[in-house]
Amino acid sequence: MRRIQFIELHEQPWFPSSIRDETTDALQFGLNLSKAYEPIAPLLQGVLDSLGSCSVVDLCSGGGGPWLELSRELQSRELQGGAPCLHISRIWLTDKYPNLRALENAGALSENRITYYPSSVDAMKVPSELKGFRTMFSAFHHFSPEEVRAILQNAADAGEGIGIFEITRRAPSTIGLMFPWALMPFVCTPWIRPFRWSRLLWTYLIPIIPLVFLFDGVVSCLRTYRPRELREIVDKLTAGEYQWEIGEHSSGRVPITYLIGCPQACAAGSHSIGDAAHC
Repeated sequence: MRRIQFIELHEQPWFPSSIRDETTDALQFGLNLSKAYEPIAPLLQGVLDSLGSCSVVDLCSGGGGPWLELSRELQSRELQGGAPCLHISRIWLTDKYPNLRALENAGALSENRITYYPSSVDAMKVPSELKGFRTMFSAFHHFSPEEVRAILQNAADAGEGIGIFEITRRAPSTIGLMFPWALMPFVCTPWIRPFRWSRLLWTYLIPIIPLVFLFDGVVSCLRTYRPRELREIVDKLTAGEYQWEIGEHSSGRVPITYLIGCPQACAAGSHSIGDAAHC
């Protein structure tokens, strides 16, 4: 199955911003409910500890991304006597089309461990004042191969580590899951907060949000890069002082494709990510 570079509706400039925000709210609710990225908490802990990083810059955060749950999971692992985790002093949430209401809400729920960056942030040209380990969840497939190279090159040029994580896959089984995924708004919309009557309108009376879930979900799978394709992209970068690890993390409900890059100074003497969750 070849990769298809097609559009997703909610990322288009012409898509109404109010419906985009309510769509990303619903996507965020679904991610939190499923805890899809929880299994990579040990991997992230190892990377951050190896880097000595105390700050995270999350790109393409949408309605908040998984960092609210991930930060709690990392803290819980430490409190339960697991491997000590480097204290993360700040997690920045950023987006090209920031859903400010949702990002502000994520900050409040995190007791201000999470901060949103109010201005638009292009993942290919991250502002120099945003320093820290860069992450991107369920958004890398939005970008063409040329844009993907620009995102990774920008991180390497800035001397920052970067972690890319995707739960979508270019596989019939994952594409099939997009159909029950599109039913989620019909079941869960009354519990999404903050409650909005307009969200009921665009879910039940005029079902734009479920249709966007289905269309964008299928397109996301068709656009997702396979590990081999990510390796081909990385091989063309001018990042001699970087080490890259690419693979699939399969301990959770669904395999998570990951790409992690960091300066060789942090990688020297550490184990492979796939073996020990370190870069």
